Amino acid sequence: MLLVRKENTGAFMQPGGKIDKGESSLQALVRELYEELSLEVNESELVWLGSYCADAANEPNMIVQAEVFAMKTDKRVKPGAEIAEVSWYPDHNKKNIELAPLTRDKVLPAIGLA
Repeated sequence: MLLVRKENTGAFMQPGGKIDKGESSLQALVRELYEELSLEVNESELVWLGSYCADAANEPNMIVQAEVFAMKTDKRVKPGAEIAEVSWYPDHNKKNIELAPLTRDKVLPAIGLA
């Protein structure tokens, strides 16, 4: 699973972001994947995994609610926008990095990687 760390933050999380007005969650993810990773995908490549809530990693006293999707790809990713670093799970364990609460507590258990 690909994880990203945004600039000036410590926690790794799934790529993605806020939904713009008039966008569906799928449209937002397609846009965010391109902006953050130069990854071009079609909505049909994305499989909905669920809706999850957790403490926000980078905003104290805030909750994040996320629509989580999965996809398989062999396309190359290139950090862009506000992304400082990418890491593949479980390889990140070798680096002893911090995971966002949503990733650690919700997504990894949901996909059987916790």
